[in-house]
Amino acid sequence: MKAVKVEYTVRSEYAATNAENIRHVMSDLRNINPPGLQYSSFLKEDRKSFVHFVMAKDEHAEKVLSDLPSFKNFQAALKASNPEMAPKVEKLELVGTSIAIFL
Repeated sequence: MKAVKVEYTVRSEYAATNAENIRHVMSDLRNINPPGLQYSSFLKEDRKSFVHFVMAKDEHAEKVLSDLPSFKNFQAALKASNPEMAPKVEKLELVGTSIAIFL
């Protein structure tokens, strides 16, 4: 299993657009319901910093996300927006969870 946290800060005027782009990705993922992939995104109190958590059971599940057209569009638009703080990717190791994952 691979777990990743991505955090970045966009310019205030881009925050609503970024949130909408994320909603498109989430809608597409709900429609295809890929097994072995959990993806969540959060907006911090400053209303312009975003945190994403991705858990992928295997490389196939990870590839589903990276190949998704709406995800590619989201990434390209974010990069073009010239964020205040560029995305920082952190690999995470699962210590424990209260829910069953990928059963």
